Amino acid sequence: MAEILEALMLVCFGLSWPLNAYKNYKARTAAGSSWQFIALITLGYIAGITAKFISGSINWVLAVYFINLACLGINWAVYFRNCKLDAEREEVAQEVVAEAEELLDDVQRAPQPTMANAHFAA
Repeated sequence: MAEILEALMLVCFGLSWPLNAYKNYKARTAAGSSWQFIALITLGYIAGITAKFISGSINWVLAVYFINLACLGINWAVYFRNCKLDAEREEVAQEVVAEAEELLDDVQRAPQPTMANAHFAA
């Protein structure tokens, strides 16, 4: 019975990882994601797997641990992909800002119309 309850707990947690990976994949940003959270969960699963080996309780539940760990691996991949996309967007944004500042400088350096030649501007 303990094995079934342990497996049920792992399945409940494990179902959230593919959903989380999909949501983050579609979001295309790492904003709101935490590598520390993913690392802590990964460490927890590794500790659970290690405990199974140390206690000699190697049974079918161990497979569920490995499936969950694989799903976390997908979350890691999506997180790093999204970090890369965020960095690319930031680079483009900085380029746009630099171009806008350059244009603003050009406009500010251009001769300003005076009242004497204002009738030509209309």
